[in-house]
Amino acid sequence: MESDALQRISKMEGYLNECTEVTSNLDDQLDRMEDILEHMAELFSYYGSEEWYEDCELELPENMPAGVLSEDLVYDQITAVRDAAIRMLELSTDILKNRI
Repeated sequence: MESDALQRISKMEGYLNECTEVTSNLDDQLDRMEDILEHMAELFSYYGSEEWYEDCELELPENMPAGVLSEDLVYDQITAVRDAAIRMLELSTDILKNRI
């Protein structure tokens, strides 16, 4: 009997450590997301704007990174942020309604 309890305690201790680590990492990532919100909004507003179209017409130096002028990279990032936000809402709802 005591062996079962010790195994259960050990298992739950592992769950606690896992939960603590993931929550801490998530909190750090959410802090980073909050820190870049203004930059993200500016980037997403720039994409497809008149300035963006004008910039697309420029002849850039050969060694200058300009992925921001591609249609796919910024669009994919907008989609990724939107999908992550929806996932956060769904996960938050599940946690609040069903897990705690």
